[in-house]
Amino acid sequence: MAPRLLAALLGLYILTIAFALEVSVGKTNTVMALNGSDILLPCTFTTCIGFQDLIFTWYFNSTELIYHGKIKSKTSEPILVGRNPRVEFVGSTTGKDNNISIVLKDVELSDAGRYTCHVHNPKEKKAHNATIFLTVVHKMEETDNTVTLIIVGVVGGLIGLLILFMLVKRVVLFIIKKIQDGKKECLVSSSGNDNTENGLAGSKAEQKAPPKA
Repeated sequence: MAPRLLAALLGLYILTIAFALEVSVGKTNTVMALNGSDILLPCTFTTCIGFQDLIFTWYFNSTELIYHGKIKSKTSEPILVGRNPRVEFVGSTTGKDNNISIVLKDVELSDAGRYTCHVHNPKEKKAHNATIFLTVVHKMEETDNTVTLIIVGVVGGLIGLLILFMLVKRVVLFIIKKIQDGKKECLVSSSGNDNTENGLAGSKAEQKAPPKA
């Protein structure tokens, strides 16, 4: 009996994990904003058991509440409960994705820090959250490509020299082959001339008229 009960509890635990609500801020948990600009803080959630009267909140550095919303059901858009004047809701929960992203307007240097998207589904006992880190800069740094250009130039030059070397090598080998073929022809020709002069067999010196009878 005990093993069956244990197996049942384990199966229930696995099922609970599989259908649990998940919160995500995307592939990266860091964003950078220019001072004075607007920045999107993304957040989505998924659940396989549905939701009703779901509550979501955004916190700055875990303590300051900057947006508070409530979603009655999948067929309704979020209802604003409270927000920071510089925060605007830009998501939607009636489409395919449960998007509860916000935009922070007129970013200041003091806005740099940790932003937490907190979601609580009453159908689940435990709340879930995801965190994204914001960095604020005076101006976007320009990437210095000097080193990259130098490396590309050097590599390109080496490749060019290698191609030139291969071409010169082929030309030299072609010339050497032609010279060797010419020498062979000269040797054959001089060998024939020697046979003729020395009266060797098969030469023109032996080709005498037959004696008269």
